[in-house]
Amino acid sequence: MRSFLIALSFLTRLPVPRIDASAADFARAVRLYPFVGLLIGALVAGVAWAGALVDPWLGALAGVLAWTWVTGALHLDGLADLADGLGAAHGNRDRLLTVMADPHVGSFGVVALVLQIAAKLVLLCLLLPHGALAVMTVPAAARIGPLVWAWRLPPLRPGGLGASIAGAVRPRDLFAWAGGLIALCVVLPPLAITPLVLLALGAWFKRRIGGVTGDVHGAGIELTETALLVALLAQP
Repeated sequence: MRSFLIALSFLTRLPVPRIDASAADFARAVRLYPFVGLLIGALVAGVAWAGALVDPWLGALAGVLAWTWVTGALHLDGLADLADGLGAAHGNRDRLLTVMADPHVGSFGVVALVLQIAAKLVLLCLLLPHGALAVMTVPAAARIGPLVWAWRLPPLRPGGLGASIAGAVRPRDLFAWAGGLIALCVVLPPLAITPLVLLALGAWFKRRIGGVTGDVHGAGIELTETALLVALLAQP
């Protein structure tokens, strides 16, 4: 429960009891990120479904607003930082990391944010008629990503979030969440694409960036969520 509350306090704006947590505690909490994702998904799906009773676009807008609020735009921030870094680096990894660390948002980041929010808005509107369960599972499946990327890729910033969780992921955690994902795929077969999305993003992060940071994890979650929404929409 302690690790879950730490993960919940880090990944969401939901009120939780104050917990004094060390860097190691935050690192261990990564193992429960998918549980937090399921809670995020339940909130987003519920709000979107309620809005869709009036109009599908209103439901989609309500869902995106809830998604952004409950996560505090944490992962959107990572996506914007990664876009700015890739856009300004011109192949220079040191410059890429420097730009990603800059708290200001540049034009590449703004474009990435607009496209991501627009994509979620349209995809939610189209997906809501298929049921709330599909929407609810997406944030949970996407948050398996940090476990996979932390296990496969080197951290780029010593002492950063990527470095702190790198040693916290155990093989049994990956096997456990793989089993949970298989169970979800029985109900929602399109989620079977999740491992391919996570591995493809991991390979891209390794080739273009050389490893992972906290921003990369956040960007990866956002990109995975969009890919899974598309996959769910494509089901017959």
